[in-house]
This record gives sequence, structure tokens and C-alpha cells, in this order.
Amino acid sequence: MNDPIANPIMTLPPIDYAYLEETMLQLLAIPSPVGLTDAAVRYTAGRFEALGIPYEITRRGAIRATLKGQAAQPARAVVAHLDTLGAMVKSLKPNGRLEIVPIGHWSARFAEGGRLTIFTDHGQVRGTCLPLKTSGHAFGGEIDTQPVGWEHVEVRVDLPAEDRAALEAAGLNVGDWIAFDPQPEIQPDGYINSRYLDDKAAVAVLLTACKALVDAGVKPPVDVHPLFTITEEVGSGASAALHGEIAEMLSLDISIAAPGQNTSEHAATICMQDMSGPFDYHLTHKLIALARDHGIAHRRDIFRYYRSDSAAAVEAGNDIRTALVGFGADASHAQERTHRDALEALTRLVIAYMISEPVARRDCRSMGSLDGFTEQLCPGDMTVPNTPLPEPGSFLSRLR
Repeated sequence: MNDPIANPIMTLPPIDYAYLEETMLQLLAIPSPVGLTDAAVRYTAGRFEALGIPYEITRRGAIRATLKGQAAQPARAVVAHLDTLGAMVKSLKPNGRLEIVPIGHWSARFAEGGRLTIFTDHGQVRGTCLPLKTSGHAFGGEIDTQPVGWEHVEVRVDLPAEDRAALEAAGLNVGDWIAFDPQPEIQPDGYINSRYLDDKAAVAVLLTACKALVDAGVKPPVDVHPLFTITEEVGSGASAALHGEIAEMLSLDISIAAPGQNTSEHAATICMQDMSGPFDYHLTHKLIALARDHGIAHRRDIFRYYRSDSAAAVEAGNDIRTALVGFGADASHAQERTHRDALEALTRLVIAYMISEPVARRDCRSMGSLDGFTEQLCPGDMTVPNTPLPEPGSFLSRLR
């Protein structure tokens, strides 16, 4: 049987973890809810320039860089997203506060109490997201029984505004973007807490993997395209910025450690399936083999309420192999937490993938014959125990 995942074991170049942490913290300090991502794009482009890695930017801001390989095809993309969750002003309320709606899919319970910045047409205003009833001295037990939802929160702006007219005079408008403070905190034992580790931690991982290859002077077997998308949190993500030479795409994202899941905050996760369906058999098992061969801490997992840039790419009509790997973390789309162990494991796995052989050299062509096509199960492996073999000359026997 063909073994599309067999690769010689190479020593991985070292990781500059200080660079990873610095990049992650600087990205977290840059607000980038979907639709307000230009500053994060400019920062990331600057990181590529400092590494001497060429890149291109789409009209709206997705970045596609290129690490030249020993062959141009079949090329591969490694993808992370720069956009985050956020909110937008829905209305200016008569009480001088703001009604808001979410950008992306997240619960209002994790917005309550959050400090934030409102981006007006001409400046920035600070504020706090609060439930409609906040003071126990005024509402008593009602603060504990009020419902949870975006219609049950409002933004108190740090302005002397007691009515709609005052908000308008301050330059606030319907449609103003809102970014919640990330509140990053790194503990000496390696735990990292912040909003928006999804996906800025993975962006830092990908940039660090690129730096490792550049510093070590390692040329991958085929072209690698680091790709940074800007609309993953609203579903479109990697539907753009790919091109026909790309045959494999690896998405980097948050992976959730929770009851019923197999993920750990101290390992990389290789996702076998999410709500869009199974990932490519051969690419996924290649990643498992790489993790095993290089001693990289990893878990396999399945996520029922999850989709990534991979789904967007396939739904857009791209005929590519896709896989999803992530850093183990707790409390996605809330106050997220991960550990240095998971980020290091994911970085090493990305490096191992970048310098490995492609799943199938045949993939350099979009269409072809059966020659070189991958194989999952040999016909002889598919005999059901205690089932008689088909009669000689029958259709089934000819298949065998």
C-alpha cells in the first residue's frame, strides 16, 4: 500500500519563544474586531519585512507570504486569522448609553463588565459594558435574576452623557466599532490568560515558525504560503487569498479543553472533524505521524460546535486537502487561557509540517490519472470477519 505520510525524520530548528511571546502581546494590544483589522495587518506585514519574507496583501487586507521551497508545487498554505470578536453600536439610547450587537458569535455574559474602546468617525471613546441593572443598592436581587443576552446589556460611555443628544454631540454614531480590552496576563509557571488568544496566539506561532526556518536557513521541500485572514470570526476567512498552486492547507486555531473533549492546555490538538465534517485523511494522519516522530505533545479531538478557515476555503470551491491543528486552551470566546507548553508544541508541529514532504506529489496537478493517487485501505483489508468471499467471476470478486 502507498504510504503518503512516510518522511525522513529531520531535526527541527529551535524556537525563539521570546519572539513568540513578544509578538503575541503586541498583537493583543492592537484592536482588530472583524472589519477593523488594518492595524493588525500592517503590524504583521512589518514582521514579515523584518524577517525578509516576501508577501502580498489583498484588497481588504488578507496577507499571503511565501517561503520558497525546493519546488514550487504542490504548494501548501498555513493559515491563522488576525480578526477577533467585538461589537458594534446599534443605537444611541435616551438614557445616554449605547445599545450594541456582537461582531462574531459570542455570549453577552462574557461581555458584562468588560472595559472597551468605541471607535468613532473622528476618535476613540472609552466605556464599560454593563447589564441593564447593575447596582445592587438600587435593584437588590433583580441583578441576579435578569436575563443574559445582548438585548440585556448596554455600554456606559466615559462622557458626561445623559441623553441621546449628548452622545451625538460627542461624535458617537450607529455603526461605530467596539473593541473589548484583552487583559493579557502571563504567569511565571507558563499560563497565559487573555481575550483573543483566538487567534492571535496562533498568529504568533505561525510567525515564530517562519522565523525558525529563516534563522536556520532551512528551505522547505515545496513552497509554503503563510496566510493571514481577516474575516474568520464571521465565517468567510480563507475563502479568498488562495491560488491554484496550493494543494494543502493547514489551519491554526484555538482548540478547546472542556468536559467531553480530549484536548489539553499543555499540548497541540490535531482535529479529526468539526461541524463542517472530517478533515483530509492523509494530511491529518501525516500530522499525527510528524507529532509522534518528533516527540511533540499532541491530542486528537473532534469539535461539534466549531468551524475554521479550512471550511471557508473548501466551501469557496477550492480543491485542496485541509487539516486543523490548534493550541489547547480553556474558555473560548471568553476569558481564554492556554499554556506555554501548548504554544511550543503547536510551533514545533507547524515547523515539522513545513519542512516535510507533501502528502502526494501528484497533487501538483488539479486533475490526473489514478497513478500516484493516495490509498487509505487496500481491498484485502476490507474483508468483514466471518463473511464468505464472493463467488469466482462475480462483480465483487473482480473488484477484489
